[in-house]
Amino acid sequence: MSGEQERFGEFVGVRRHGYVAELVLDRPKAMNAVSTDMARSIAAACDALGADPAVRVTVVTSSHERAFCVGADLKERNSFTDAELVRQRPVARGAYTGVLELPMPAIAAVHGFALGGGFELALACDLIVADRTAVVGLPEVSVGVIPGGGGTQLLPRRVGAARAAELVFTARRVEAAEAAALGLVDQLVDAGQDREEALALAARIAGNSPVGLRAAKRAMRLGHGLDLRAGLEVEDAAWRSVAFSGDRAEGVAAFNEKRAPQWPGE
Repeated sequence: MSGEQERFGEFVGVRRHGYVAELVLDRPKAMNAVSTDMARSIAAACDALGADPAVRVTVVTSSHERAFCVGADLKERNSFTDAELVRQRPVARGAYTGVLELPMPAIAAVHGFALGGGFELALACDLIVADRTAVVGLPEVSVGVIPGGGGTQLLPRRVGAARAAELVFTARRVEAAEAAALGLVDQLVDAGQDREEALALAARIAGNSPVGLRAAKRAMRLGHGLDLRAGLEVEDAAWRSVAFSGDRAEGVAAFNEKRAPQWPGE
């Protein structure tokens, strides 16, 4: 991986590729198991990216060759008292909601194991690109808890209630080909190509209006689960937020002048 990396604590880095930001999970000695410190760093990185108008797309990647992320750091959890676990909970939630609430499109690049909280980080993204080594799943009930990083809510929205119930209740691991067939991931690529393909997809998306991208994501997220009439009102509010923007004026002008737009991003 080339390019300078901005660090957020010991375990998270951010690289810039033009208008694309790459958020790197970088705790290789623990296969990116999410410790308290790492959760804090993920949240901090997401806060910084969300506040940066130059970032049009974020791609979440892993520095570990055999894993995207294996979920919560259970060794650390095993050392907690009940009171410590209660105090740690909002920190852990901050990592997952940080990714979920990124205002721009977010893509997960998954290879190897993406289990428990690791798969929930991917589910918090808008799209998941996975290579053929990927193994995903939410095994939490097998260790006496539940998917608590958004999994019980995000998985049914992705694959439907009954399919999500089967996957959560059995705690089974799903290999790449089946994961693609079930819609657990969106794009299946050759082994070792997940990061490259996710960055290429991000670059294509980043060619579009940053104002439009953020408004479209906002409309889809806020409108999901509403009845059609209410959803269309959400869409109309999002449309009004972009209709008189500099990006809209530039997009129309560029189309009529048959040239590539130079988005002002406002």
